[in-house]
Amino acid sequence: MNWGNRDTTGRRILILGGTTEARELAGLLVKAGYAVTTSLAGRTDTPRFPEGVVRMGGFGGREGLAEYLKSNRIEMVVDATHPFAAQISANAVAAAADAKVRLIRLERPAWKKPEGAIWLEVGSTLDAVHALPRGARVLLTVGRQDLGQFLAQTNVEFVARMIEVPAGLPTDWTVIAARGPFTLEGETELMEEHGITHLVTKNSGGAQVAAKLAAATQLSIPIIVIRRPRLPRAETVDSVAWAQEAIARIFRTG
Repeated sequence: MNWGNRDTTGRRILILGGTTEARELAGLLVKAGYAVTTSLAGRTDTPRFPEGVVRMGGFGGREGLAEYLKSNRIEMVVDATHPFAAQISANAVAAAADAKVRLIRLERPAWKKPEGAIWLEVGSTLDAVHALPRGARVLLTVGRQDLGQFLAQTNVEFVARMIEVPAGLPTDWTVIAARGPFTLEGETELMEEHGITHLVTKNSGGAQVAAKLAAATQLSIPIIVIRRPRLPRAETVDSVAWAQEAIARIFRTG
């Protein structure tokens, strides 16, 4: 598609959101004059809404998203979803190709092993379950959608932290409803208070919840990290600033 050298004001952008970066980018693009719609999956009951138009709910897979892009004359898609939202990212790449719309992925950098950390990287949630020794007391920070595999572990004690708590969790779990950012002091106090012996987390990246890694490292608590899923190839940037620059460049030069 030839974007030409036209003014970017009013150009239609769809952000697949739900992350802090998506909200920040939406605000910057709205301020710059783009017509921004952010799509939220609707999995959180109390989402933080970005500036611009907000659309809630799914699209109906690849075909539904492609049709949305065409019927709403979307000129660019920004996939700024969570690094573990593999299905929507795959759908976005395929749908953008079907609709002949440019796509960029805004993906925060993955965490790297802190110096001195006891760090075990695993390929799946089930691998993380199997890595836990009998009698462990685990700080579980994988989000509410990935708790299922841990429910059968009766020889491990869990302190599960998430933004919103689903119904039906075991009564012997300690459940904490909290939203970051978290501090090193607070995370250290939490782990000491609950006698945590292991931390289980997805490699989500980002500064808002990274303090738990530093706290666990200082306390010599093993960190079990679930590796990110593989995503289809796409033009990728790793910060809001680079995303804004890439969007301006693409619209300006084609």
